[in-house]
Amino acid sequence: MSVQSIYDHAPLGAIIRFSDGTPRPPERHRKKLAAWEHHNSSGRLTRKQAERRVASTVISASITLHAGDYGGGGVVVLRIHRTFPVDSDLSFVMTECPKVGAVHVLDRPGDDADLVYLASHRADAEEWLTRHGYPHAVLREISADETAVQGRTAT
Repeated sequence: MSVQSIYDHAPLGAIIRFSDGTPRPPERHRKKLAAWEHHNSSGRLTRKQAERRVASTVISASITLHAGDYGGGGVVVLRIHRTFPVDSDLSFVMTECPKVGAVHVLDRPGDDADLVYLASHRADAEEWLTRHGYPHAVLREISADETAVQGRTAT
């Protein structure tokens, strides 16, 4: 499966691992390790954006991964997202699919929506929405068809 295949077949909410294929440096090489971790990590698939044209520029299709949150005491101060074009030279692997019956909480309707929360069931999604302000949110239950992806490895 290529990055284009991840874009075409991986469901929102899937955990995607990416790598440049280089070996992990030793812990004592902190700068090399930080650079390596920038190209070898994972995240939850939160967005698929189709190719688009802005004036005379064509922006290729891309995927966005939620890489992590920083903060404390239950307050998120910084949310990290990584966006990769479908022609990225990194290798991608889908390591986990969301479970059937889980619910996507999308920030808005349409194909350009971002996944803001992956709930275990509809009541969880509705309860989460009462605490977080997304006035145009859409709830979408995950079907068995979405999770039936063949060949989950990408290079």
